[in-house]
Amino acid sequence: MNLSQEDLKQLAEQGIEPAAAVRQLVSLRSGQAAIRLERPCTSGDGIAQIQPADHARLNKIFTTAAATGRLQRFIPASGAASRMFSPLQADAAVLAACRSAEPAGQPGAAESDLRHFLDELGSFAFYSDLASALADDGHNLPQALADRELALIIRYLLEPCGLGYASLPKGLLAFHAAVDGARTPFIEHLAEAALLNGLAGTVALHFTVSAEHLPLFKAQFAAWRSVLEETYGCRFAVTYSTQKPSTDTLALAADGQALRGADGRLVLRPGGHGALIENLNDLAGDIVLVRNIDNVVPDALKQANLAWTRLLAGYLLVVQEEQHALLKALHEQPGDLLVRELTVTFLAERLQVAVSPAEGPKALLERLDRPLRVCGMVPNSGEPGGGPFWVRDARGGATRQIVEGAQIDRDDPGQAAILAGSTHFNPVDMVCGVSDWRGRPYDLTRFVDEDAVIITTKMQHGREVRVLERPGLWNGGMAGWHTLFVEIPPEAFNPVKTVFDLLRPAHQA
Repeated sequence: MNLSQEDLKQLAEQGIEPAAAVRQLVSLRSGQAAIRLERPCTSGDGIAQIQPADHARLNKIFTTAAATGRLQRFIPASGAASRMFSPLQADAAVLAACRSAEPAGQPGAAESDLRHFLDELGSFAFYSDLASALADDGHNLPQALADRELALIIRYLLEPCGLGYASLPKGLLAFHAAVDGARTPFIEHLAEAALLNGLAGTVALHFTVSAEHLPLFKAQFAAWRSVLEETYGCRFAVTYSTQKPSTDTLALAADGQALRGADGRLVLRPGGHGALIENLNDLAGDIVLVRNIDNVVPDALKQANLAWTRLLAGYLLVVQEEQHALLKALHEQPGDLLVRELTVTFLAERLQVAVSPAEGPKALLERLDRPLRVCGMVPNSGEPGGGPFWVRDARGGATRQIVEGAQIDRDDPGQAAILAGSTHFNPVDMVCGVSDWRGRPYDLTRFVDEDAVIITTKMQHGREVRVLERPGLWNGGMAGWHTLFVEIPPEAFNPVKTVFDLLRPAHQA
């Protein structure tokens, strides 16, 4: 790739190194490297089960860590809500058909969805806000509902004339009805963090948001802060960050050259959620709890999430204490044969890392001295999401990784069979230990598998282009971490992928 002076200037303004831009273009031209699955992680083979007899001990360990201020939440919250409302997108003919109380014949999927939406409209937490938005323009929601004016209702729900939900991030939408007002996922995460920490002290949360929506998050927090702090008896320390321009990526035109706009400048696109490893790195935390923005429930049903977050954190803290003790011993007594033997055993049995007993102290340090994460895994039930697999690494050993379907070569019968044999999926409920044995934050960018990019083809302005996403935050972005999987029950996972998920019992308490 020949970079002009204008290209170099543009990249410099974004904070993108020219060498990184060239690597992206090489990846776009050569195509995505498929992950090589060894086998699925299953209960007893890569996925641990925490026994009831261990709960009290792990809860006690968690409580100590919370009391000493070691915990912080990290919530990716920039995702747009547009996909959530895709079932409400229909052509005029389908909208017109819904004007009648009964379908003329057997309704299609789109018409059935819209009729279901009308029938259940009063059950959504955003009903009151929608009624107010319509009233501001002289409309009456109960009357519009009686007249089955679906187009009007959807327009005021999704478009800027009303609530504008189609252009808002999912974290700011009214999900749950509550005595103190309709709660958004953003507010529910604050409430859950307060309950998790024991209703006392300072509760720290970090949200990654888009720059355009940052003022809205801050305004919502300001409106709710005093109510929440009074309700839960705590103080909140909420911080925000946005995806860095330096994590944007190039695209490839049909002629194999870097995609350019009409002005001749390079087209740069957001690099996907894998770009957020930079934000997590900047947090410089200790024990960081990572959860998707939409996996929250009302207070009455939070117990499962609270219980399993405590157990996952306690589990991590136990393993981390052993890891840090061995690292300290390796640094202080590098020639001690017992220390080396204990380290090899810990790597092989506790972390299930293939290691030779003949490796010296330096090699053992390199193997052991890495950030640690414990990831909750839910038994398969048809929910979307990546899964836990044993993956062959560059050393020839197998490591536990979270793998997305887009990373797998489904045309390979062997790989397709391994995928089909998966028993669990990833709900994105992780506890991360991101500080070393000295208490210093790791440089998390050192542990990214830069080859684990995802390359897809999209249509842009009528042209077919290849786009590149950075290694996913919990996929390639954490590939070099020590990873442990723990089974958690399905009731701890209640995502909202479409608007109809809000009608599930978990979101109607």
